[in-house]
Amino acid sequence: MFAPRTTVPWPAVALFTAGYLAPYLLPTVVGRLDAGLPLSATQAGAVGSALLLGSACAGFLLASRVERTGARTLARLGLVLAVLGYGGAALAGDVPAVVVGAVLGGIGSGTVTTVAATRIAAQPDPHRTSTLGLLAVSALAGAVYLTVPHLGAGHGQPLAAIALTALAVWPLTGRLPDRTAGAGTRAEDRARLPHLRSGLVLAAAMPCWSLVQNSLWGVSGRISLTQAHLSEAAVGVVFAVALGAGLMGVLGASALGTRLGRAAPIGVGTVLIAGCVVAAASATGPLSFAAGEIAWNVLYPIVLSYLIGLAASLDRRGRWAVLVGSASSLGTAAGPLTGSVLSARTGFPVMGLVLAAGLLVVAVPMTAVARHTGGRPLLAGGVLRRGGAAEQLPVEVVEIPVEAPALPVQDAYDTAGPRPAGAAPGSGAGSAI
Repeated sequence: MFAPRTTVPWPAVALFTAGYLAPYLLPTVVGRLDAGLPLSATQAGAVGSALLLGSACAGFLLASRVERTGARTLARLGLVLAVLGYGGAALAGDVPAVVVGAVLGGIGSGTVTTVAATRIAAQPDPHRTSTLGLLAVSALAGAVYLTVPHLGAGHGQPLAAIALTALAVWPLTGRLPDRTAGAGTRAEDRARLPHLRSGLVLAAAMPCWSLVQNSLWGVSGRISLTQAHLSEAAVGVVFAVALGAGLMGVLGASALGTRLGRAAPIGVGTVLIAGCVVAAASATGPLSFAAGEIAWNVLYPIVLSYLIGLAASLDRRGRWAVLVGSASSLGTAAGPLTGSVLSARTGFPVMGLVLAAGLLVVAVPMTAVARHTGGRPLLAGGVLRRGGAAEQLPVEVVEIPVEAPALPVQDAYDTAGPRPAGAAPGSGAGSAI
């Protein structure tokens, strides 16, 4: 039996790219805010945190409202907010206007990401769709890192890139579903969240996991310039190569799928990321910094793709995907400020050790959730939950008409045993009476 060929959900992939581009460009956004505006490094990190906090709040508020409002309407609202917010911040010259625009753009990014999460969770293979989204945003962010240093100084270029991406995604929103009649009034719309305990554990662990990633990512530009002694152009090349290596990692994760389950990639991958955080934060030269950043960027999107797929598998309607993603955004929002404060008070190497210890702690509950709810498909239409019953998945049934042969009449049957040579069935010798 051959599985039906599935089409790529390009609107979900495009929305994922537009929503995640701001966190991916966080180092250059924070670095240019610090260099181009009268802001200290900690204040620039706080602006980045405010941007991501707006994104997280949008996710929490809209987690259960996508179906009732309509994916198309919410996606377009988010894209408009992103264009106006990031575009306005890119053009503004005074700090208050930049902060307001960044927060407004963050709310738009969070709205777009919420719609993308619900659409990914509705796909037959959420992991495949999320890896496509990570491929797209990594490639786009790498191109921006290579281009921005050649466009002159100032804080506006990376913010303008995010706004233009949101504008380019707009035409694909026409393929999204609108609000369905009676949405929000059916009994299934009021149903409680499935896998409540596992979802809550994952949602509680994700903020710390994301905080570590973005604490390092938010100060990586400063580590490269002040401790590893790279130029801005060289830093852009390192980040672009790192994101390109991340593409290879995501391709590998997409090819592997869930053959090994989700527990091993999440648990082992998080431990390896902790080692990369220590290596990148303690780097004192270009080669050591590049090695740490590249290895980290290979592993980070791989583990993230499995975490997104795990959250999506907890609820086919995408509510856990949105809630876990919003909880992750809280950690992402606190990352730049946390990294700035830790590095300012303890130095980059000690900051790396503290962040790595936090990762090792949260690796345990996340791996436990993946082991409990991340079983492999054994039969079509069923996914065996470790320690539980099989969860039914929708399976398309195809009827194949078969022409049944006519049943023989009773006289055509003989007794068992050998026949004389040339005797036909029912011809007398040994025939039943």
